[in-house]
Amino acid sequence: MGKGETVKANNTNFLMKLVRNQCFIPLAALLLLVVINLVADPGFFKISLGYNAAGNPVLSGFLITILDSGSELAILAIGMTLVTAASGGQDISVGAAVAIAGSVLLRVLCGENSRPETLQAPIIVAFLVSCVVAMLFGAFNGVLVAYFKIQPMIATLILFTAGRSIAAWINNNELPVISDPSFKYYGEFIPGIPIPTPVFIAAICIIIIGIVLKVTNLRIYTQAVGINQSSSRLNGLNPALIKVLAFVILGLCVAVVGLIKVSRISSINYSVIAKDIEMDAILAVALGGNALSGGKFNMTASIIGAYVIQFLTTTLYKFQVQSDALPAYKAVVVIVLVVVSAPTVREYFSSLTKKLKLSKEVA
Repeated sequence: MGKGETVKANNTNFLMKLVRNQCFIPLAALLLLVVINLVADPGFFKISLGYNAAGNPVLSGFLITILDSGSELAILAIGMTLVTAASGGQDISVGAAVAIAGSVLLRVLCGENSRPETLQAPIIVAFLVSCVVAMLFGAFNGVLVAYFKIQPMIATLILFTAGRSIAAWINNNELPVISDPSFKYYGEFIPGIPIPTPVFIAAICIIIIGIVLKVTNLRIYTQAVGINQSSSRLNGLNPALIKVLAFVILGLCVAVVGLIKVSRISSINYSVIAKDIEMDAILAVALGGNALSGGKFNMTASIIGAYVIQFLTTTLYKFQVQSDALPAYKAVVVIVLVVVSAPTVREYFSSLTKKLKLSKEVA
């Protein structure tokens, strides 16, 4: 083999490895969106420094919006990835659970008065109570899936249906309002820091899950249960417990997003808060190249996928697509991803690649 052929073979192998990398799909989708926006309107990428009503410096622009709103989705994608990998299904009650978590948080902060002049409890205490409640609801979903053998989408349909009513009942169907300006810091900006606070919260969550997956066996156990539940049981694992744990972790992620959501407006709208966010979270997992039937997962790819989904949403808004039409566009993306990730399609492309490689070697 000559030098030119060796270089060509190395380039081909590099491209093959690049395409096979699980992060390739979300990164390719991100690149496509960047190119589309560069061609349509280069001003899409403009970032400006201004001042808010309080006189504090804040960054603004479409990219800042993507980082800000995408942070909520990235946090949910962490928990949704684990649930998908362990159970082979998805939790469609995420939006309703965010409403419950946010309602509990406001209830603790407001006490008996829905519009208190001062906070009735420290924010950290209210957040911890919200975490406990959200994790309990996550455990409820997990028990239905793990012990009662109910398909995840059907099991979580219960909370999906009743969750927002429960959230309203927690605050006696009132809309509590927090007047303390410090509460807005978690959903908007910390004075003196021009970057939205949710970006930092998401970064902390990503670092924590990265450390957990690295120093514990959570990744191995979750993947083992998702790939073959019977085999994992024979190897000493408790599949039911691991599935419940995945739903509990998703519940914790839900509580964090609930804090961000209610902090943005210092109140809550039970019917609107986190509406359809479960679809975006599932789509982020799928866009990350993770099999929706469970098993192996790539957390980094899911997180990138979350920001790509937000990039897509912001782009569609930029092109003045009606909000009620957004799910239709995203549904198309879901269909494409599900078809591409189907075992038969993967096997077809794998066999096609082998045939092309074999024909080149023969030639």
